[in-house]
Amino acid sequence: MSRCMIVEKSAVVRKVSKRILGADDRSIIEAETVAEALAMCDAQMPDTIIVEADPADMELVEFIRALRQMEGGAEPVVIVAMIEMDLVCMTKAKRAGADDYLLKPFDRAQLLSRFEQVTAAAA
Repeated sequence: MSRCMIVEKSAVVRKVSKRILGADDRSIIEAETVAEALAMCDAQMPDTIIVEADPADMELVEFIRALRQMEGGAEPVVIVAMIEMDLVCMTKAKRAGADDYLLKPFDRAQLLSRFEQVTAAAA
């Protein structure tokens, strides 16, 4: 069973994402902050991480770099959820180690399609 972490300050977005991705054979864990996410990754690294582009408690690039430096941190697929296509943010995140992007708001088909594409490409 694969493990997916959703890092998002909005409880509604976390809940919707969890319902969509949890319908398949996946374990979904949630983190409200990136600091909480890093602590959870330290305990058990997920296979995939969907993180919002503008976390409240740390810069996105700092989070990705900290994740990638952790033991096993090179392994998870990191998908950045963005409100708009921001090329500067996308470039910085990609250089830090992000794998792909997802535009918010998303629906079931968009989230599942992007998730499956990115995780299949990483496998």
